[in-house]
Amino acid sequence: MVVLEKAPAKINLSLDVLHKRNDGFHEVEMVMTTVDLADRIELTLLDQDEIKVVSESRFVPNDERNLAYRAAKLMKEHFQVKQGVRIFIEKNIPVAAGLAGGSSDAAAVLRGVNKLWRLEADFDELAELGAEIGSDVSFCVYGGTALAKGRGEKITHLPSPPPCWVVLAKPAIGVSTQAVYQKLNIKRAEHPDTQAMIKALEEKDFTSICTHVSNTLEGVTTRLHPEVNQIKEKMSEAGADAVLMSGSGPTVFALVAQDARVHRIYNSLKGFCPEVHIVRMLGNRETTC
Repeated sequence: MVVLEKAPAKINLSLDVLHKRNDGFHEVEMVMTTVDLADRIELTLLDQDEIKVVSESRFVPNDERNLAYRAAKLMKEHFQVKQGVRIFIEKNIPVAAGLAGGSSDAAAVLRGVNKLWRLEADFDELAELGAEIGSDVSFCVYGGTALAKGRGEKITHLPSPPPCWVVLAKPAIGVSTQAVYQKLNIKRAEHPDTQAMIKALEEKDFTSICTHVSNTLEGVTTRLHPEVNQIKEKMSEAGADAVLMSGSGPTVFALVAQDARVHRIYNSLKGFCPEVHIVRMLGNRETTC
């Protein structure tokens, strides 16, 4: 038996860090939405009690360092499953990019082995388990558009954004999320108006969405990596309606309403940035499990 799952990337329309919690994590408020750049996950039932992770990408580990592996292991332990699974990951989302590629892979495995092993868990249960793996996994179980609070595991579903183009650009650098948070001065950082973003989504107001995109972590990452600001400037100069860094970076995205501007932005980045993608918003959440 084989189950196929898509694992779409996410972008942060807004990301606010409120304070550091007693458990060492940071309290966040994030408005996130999925885009149609996705990894492809193929899950094959194994009679033997083991988990195999396979990928053609050299950046994908095949052991517990991989969130997809940890997702399958968690499901096996939680539901006391004695069968195994082979997980093939076709990697299309850039690695360590602020696009939740690893988290989305893990969420796809949660959904997929739920079908493969006929466990009949619902999305809410899968999202609760996902919170044990990583902060973005709960959101990625559902996909779509949502407000994520707490460490990212408290999910409130939101209306999808109006259709638009999204240009994603990842420079050839890696960003340590831990290092970014360590250097964040919450009192001095810029904080988004989360409620204004939610209202803009509810009203399908593209102009207001563009006005209120904001990321508290962006100032830290741009100080560490000036390339991020250079990408933002190129996108703005080429006619983007809004430009923001996703997550802790380094990927920058542009929101673009007019078709004519999309390739202008894309072409302005080719040669300067090794990974550039033109995608669309997905916006709507998964509805079946």
